[in-house]
Amino acid sequence: MNAIADSGKQELLIGQLIDLLRIGNAHASFDKAVQGVSMETVGTKIDKLPYTIWQLVEHIRIAQNDILEFSKGPDYQSPKWPDAYWPNEKAPADKATWQKSLAQIGEDREQFINLLRDDEKDIFAIFRHGTGQSLLKEGLVLADHNSYHTGEIIMIRRLLDDWK
Repeated sequence: MNAIADSGKQELLIGQLIDLLRIGNAHASFDKAVQGVSMETVGTKIDKLPYTIWQLVEHIRIAQNDILEFSKGPDYQSPKWPDAYWPNEKAPADKATWQKSLAQIGEDREQFINLLRDDEKDIFAIFRHGTGQSLLKEGLVLADHNSYHTGEIIMIRRLLDDWK
């Protein structure tokens, strides 16, 4: 296969991964899942479920940032697993804190997408600082992780009659 064909396939793969990160394809996107959620719902804990929507959103923010920073290079130190990846608070302190978390998720997602689009990066190359990870693998982990927890957010919203 020639380099032009390989390049076209890589661009197609990157485009599809970006769509998965942004719009979810076969499932609702993270942005859709949190759109219009009431502040009351965000901090409500349902019996027998381990997390509130706030805790899930913060977990997504923390884990996504970890994946982003790890993917940027070897100088990053990951938070302590699992404690530093989950907030103790059931609800944000206020609406501004909620909005800041959502904004950070969007900004970090776009930064990761910029890494994928960087012509200097080979998405298949194994990171020297990892244990077999590549930019492609981290992108797939990010999409998988966020979609899993996005589904949980939607389920909680449905159980609380806050999903249209």
